[in-house]
Amino acid sequence: MRKSKFSPQQIAKILKEFDNGKSVADITRDHGVSSAAFYKWRSKYAGMNAKELKRLKELEDENRKLKQMYATLALDHQMAKEIIEKKL
Repeated sequence: MRKSKFSPQQIAKILKEFDNGKSVADITRDHGVSSAAFYKWRSKYAGMNAKELKRLKELEDENRKLKQMYATLALDHQMAKEIIEKKL
């Protein structure tokens, strides 16, 4: 997955601008973000401040790493199981 070029603080600032009444067209033009990305952020991070947003990103990263570790271990376990069955 591609890493966002916007930090959690920047995303929170952009969403706050929208809450303060700035139009989506102006925000996307000023910050160089697509309207699709803006609406995705809005649906995902609405009502969060920068600190909460940063913590959420860290937890998502950690979850992704743990899922990868689990997949690797499950594959190793399956291979070991098949090797043991062949020897018997």
